[in-house]
This record gives sequence, structure tokens and C-alpha cells, in this order.
Amino acid sequence: MKLDILVFAAHPDDAELACSGTIARQIAQGKKVGIIDLTKGEMGTRGTPEIRTQEALEAAAILKLSARENLGFKDIYFLDDHEHQLEMVKMIRKYQPEIVLANAITDRHPDHGKGASLALNSCFISGLRRVETQLDGENQSPWRPKNIYHYIQNNYIQPDFVVDITDFWDVKLASIKAFKSQFYDPTSIEPQSFISSENFLGFIDARAREFGHSINTKYGEGFTKIKMLGVNDLFDLQ
Repeated sequence: MKLDILVFAAHPDDAELACSGTIARQIAQGKKVGIIDLTKGEMGTRGTPEIRTQEALEAAAILKLSARENLGFKDIYFLDDHEHQLEMVKMIRKYQPEIVLANAITDRHPDHGKGASLALNSCFISGLRRVETQLDGENQSPWRPKNIYHYIQNNYIQPDFVVDITDFWDVKLASIKAFKSQFYDPTSIEPQSFISSENFLGFIDARAREFGHSINTKYGEGFTKIKMLGVNDLFDLQ
């Protein structure tokens, strides 16, 4: 299955928290979008890998994703190295996306920066014809996405562009709340975590309002880029 956009996320719920509004907007416009979770989030304070896998499937249904897979890398311990790059390359060549969305280039959680670097390097490597990969016993062809953009997560980063997600805020919120084991629940007996505080979803709302305000709309999601962007028409710029 060829996708228009492939999203890499170090943990299940990274994509929902940071760029699910953009995902929902693109899908509503007829684009095919998939998410590849790198780990099962097994080092998280709350829930279990099994619970988070089920929650990820529920979020996928809410967002109407065309595909969602989990590479099973070790949470906290995965590296941007040859072994992990080849597994990422297999996914890029499998889905042949035009655009890749990846973790923030730097963030509070070290896996996010590693995930960003791993995605960036893997996108380049995937285009090299002398790098051979196989999937399900068949040789894969080289493929390099046209662009890779990094969504912004916990730490504030000045975005290079902001996507208006006002019409898709409810979808974003529903996809986040699919991960109910991770967020505020006054009846839960599990330990408190950084994201399970009562105020965390308020922060997500405030961040989206901040980015939205910067483009004169209610809600937005910010992204950074490595490669210089170009346009053919000044009227393409909002």
C-alpha cells in the first residue's frame, strides 16, 4: 500500500499528542496516512505494552489511518544505528510516502530526539540503491520521501510552519483520549506520571491555541524542517 504521509513516533501516543490534527486534516482531504510506532512504550510509568497496543488501534480507528505498525524497538534503549535504520528503511520502502512526519528534533524525553535523527537518516538511506532490504522474502526498491517534517512535542521549539487544525480539534482530542491508561483518571491507582497530571491536557490545549494564534486561527500544530522549502507561487503562502 502506497501512503501519502508516513508518521514515525518513538512511542504510541507521540503522534496523537503532537500531530493528530494535521493527520486528520490530511485524511479528510483524501490523503492516505499511516503511523509506525518505534516502541511499545514499555518503560512508561502507567499501563502495559498490551494495553497501549490496544489503545493505539483505537486511536488509529478514530483517525481513520490506512496503516499502523509497531517495530518493537526497545523503549529508552533503541539507537540511531545500522540495525535500527534498516528496519526503518523497510517501512519507508514498503509504504513509499511522499512526506514523512517524525519526532521533535530535541525534547524532554531522549527517545524523541533519537527518533527524529533515526527517521531523518533512514529517509536518506532508503533512497540508496546499493542498500539492499527484503520484506516478506521480496527485494525492495529504493525510495526517498520528498520531505521530512518534525512535529513539536513537550519542549517549545519555534515552528517553521503551522497547520490550522481548528476543524479537527475534536478528532485530535478523541485520539489522545484513546490512550486512557496514560492520562488523568481520578479513579486510577497507578503511579502518577509526567503526562497523567490533571493539568497535562490543558497544556496540550494551550500549546495548540498558541500555535493557532500565530496564524490567526483557534488551534494549530507546529512543525520544523531541515530541508529548505520552496514555492512556485507567492499566493501559496498563507
